[in-house]
Amino acid sequence: MTTQFWEKSIEINATLTNLLFKPVHRRVLLGLSKLRVASVCDTLRERRKADRQTSPFIHQGWWFLRKRMLPLLCLISFVTVLLLNNLTPVVAQMPPQLRQEIRGVWLSGNDFSVFRNRLQVQAAMSQLRQLNFNTVYPVVWNDGYTQYPSAVTQKMGIPFFFKGTDGQDVIADIITQARRQGLLAIPWFEFGFMVPLTSELASQHPDWLTQKPDGTQTSISAAGEVAWLNPFHPEVQKFITELVTEVITKYDADGVQFDDHMSLPVDFGYDKYTISLYTQETGNPPPPNPQAQAWIKWRADKITAFMVDLHQTVKARKPNAIFSVSPNYYDFAYKLQLQDWLNWVRLGIVDELVMQVYRNDLESFIAQITRPEILETQQIIPTGIGIMAGLRNRPVSIQQIQSQVQATHQRGLGIGFFYYESLWNIAPEPAAQRQSAFAALFPNSALRDISQNTPRKPTFKTISLPLYSKPSLGQRVRGYFLEVATAGGQQRRILLDTGSAGLRVPKEFLGNTPIRRTGQNIKEILSDGTILEGELVYANVRFSLIPTTEPVPVQVVTSRQCTAQKPKCSAKSGAPFSGIVGVNYFEKSLLYNPLRKLPGNLSNGFIVIGNGGSNNNGSLILGLTAENQAGFKMASWSQQPELNGVPGKRWDSRLSKVCLTIAGSSAKNSCNGRMIADTATINGLTEFKSAATAGKLKPGGLRSANALKVAINGIFDYNLTPGTRDGFNRWNLSISPQAELPILVNTGIGFFDKYDVLFDPVNGRQGFRSRR
Repeated sequence: MTTQFWEKSIEINATLTNLLFKPVHRRVLLGLSKLRVASVCDTLRERRKADRQTSPFIHQGWWFLRKRMLPLLCLISFVTVLLLNNLTPVVAQMPPQLRQEIRGVWLSGNDFSVFRNRLQVQAAMSQLRQLNFNTVYPVVWNDGYTQYPSAVTQKMGIPFFFKGTDGQDVIADIITQARRQGLLAIPWFEFGFMVPLTSELASQHPDWLTQKPDGTQTSISAAGEVAWLNPFHPEVQKFITELVTEVITKYDADGVQFDDHMSLPVDFGYDKYTISLYTQETGNPPPPNPQAQAWIKWRADKITAFMVDLHQTVKARKPNAIFSVSPNYYDFAYKLQLQDWLNWVRLGIVDELVMQVYRNDLESFIAQITRPEILETQQIIPTGIGIMAGLRNRPVSIQQIQSQVQATHQRGLGIGFFYYESLWNIAPEPAAQRQSAFAALFPNSALRDISQNTPRKPTFKTISLPLYSKPSLGQRVRGYFLEVATAGGQQRRILLDTGSAGLRVPKEFLGNTPIRRTGQNIKEILSDGTILEGELVYANVRFSLIPTTEPVPVQVVTSRQCTAQKPKCSAKSGAPFSGIVGVNYFEKSLLYNPLRKLPGNLSNGFIVIGNGGSNNNGSLILGLTAENQAGFKMASWSQQPELNGVPGKRWDSRLSKVCLTIAGSSAKNSCNGRMIADTATINGLTEFKSAATAGKLKPGGLRSANALKVAINGIFDYNLTPGTRDGFNRWNLSISPQAELPILVNTGIGFFDKYDVLFDPVNGRQGFRSRR
């Protein structure tokens, strides 16, 4: 250590002296801020010329500096070396999860001739440990068959072929031996949605397959000619989910990995089921061009939604399990395979990434591992590069492997080798030479620990979700509908209601994900007099692609009827119930606003941006930031007592000091009213407690002569000429002596045509921004 220190000290001292006291180097130092490093070499070539041109005054000044500053330079060099020897690497300051370098190898189907033998499994895991590997990825799903005895496939009549030489479960043996050596064992679902057309699975379930526009069901892949399970079909999703759940449960696996086949080639998706689903959701059939951007995004988002649900399922079984993904580079993966893995990373559902970069050319290899998406990902999760160690018909030299490993290490990335046998058994060099070379690649141990694999939050602080103008079920004059999936079910467009709290859905909206039943029957009376009854349950919920962090309360509606006071409520029409997601923060029961349980900053409030009454989508912006709050004028809510079981602060969202003027009534700029901005109310409504306030006006719809103004001084000024157009200018008046408040105004959905409205549950505020 001491010798090393003084060698560095002498080297730095000599460098500083040389830099300061040679004339040309003075110029380099003085102009360094204007020069690129590469230009220093060019400057050195001009040394003699610079010496001749240097002023004698500069020579004299630098002689003085050299004389006076030499002791200081020695001190600087000493301190510099001391700091260099004691600096903590940046990686040591990262979260423990990021410090775990990936040193993995895939155990493919080609390796099973080795791993069928118990002794060879034991020897292989021992050798990998000695060479300082830390992760193995044994294949468990390949060619339409599981590589382990599966109860899921057994009940489907799919045979099992992959027993060990002693009849043992090979996957169980690999996982057991890997753990004895301190290696992580992460089962690898290699085929994903890919399946041979001749397999039992494809033959038994032809409706599970998707196809190209011309009806073709197969494509050519590295595995030969294959068909593709439809990733949008609920039965396919259920099947894959059951396999993954089985592996996590059966083996208590350290995680699960999905590669580039957890995707769909861009030419596919023209089967009957997908065409019907796309048409139902968009109003148009899929475009004939499979690379149309909206069509690509729709399919990619559907796969992402499934991966979000699959991630939730895995984490429910084993919270610290590693959810690993090994895709192709992003442009290729998204545009040609509909695999939006960068969004998966940003959503917080990927715990490690091993991007496949199977290149012979080093320059091309480096170009791939320095792509922006890799630089972004490695700041968030353990990130590695898949390196080709060789194939049976295409061996790879150890020199190529060494150069690619070096390039990868230089950029702080981990490594996964494809595949085990080609490490040294199938190679152009002798096995002993290859093993020696691999020993040099990882000179130090770097074991991994899944106990440090903690849940992640999305990396974005805000996101905009579409608000649709039509529901999934039934018809409605106007409304804003948000895509919500409940208990792993299909996305349904549910009415966004800023005037109530809690998620209420019909039973058929529930998926197959387990729910927690309470046995408690609850009742809710809507503003139009509809009574909703049903059991309170707790279920995982996803808003578009964003899942809640934990199960939230949901009312499973099994009964709808009208109150005696309002016999013409929505339940009377017989139209199917499309569901309601109440996002108000004035909860009256355990059925709280589900947005409270969104991850990270996304739970701190939202903004509703209307569509102006057009057929275009509006927007729900989740997550308030300084940027998206710009231009809003704020009004305060009043805080309410905490309610046991409801997380966060409760606020009475009925704004006060509301000034109301209605022509023909006694309300002349009366500023003692309360108001609620409610997206679920089609027409505006004013409720008077006293008939005297209404003057000569009678309950019912206001006329054009009854010009109306609703305002909060300095916040907003809303004017309306009442008309007969539902959802736009119709405004009703009611008189209710039993009312709690003297004047209550519900502005209805038309208000959102003129104002963007912000809801801030952290600070208890509501904001308004004019759309003019």
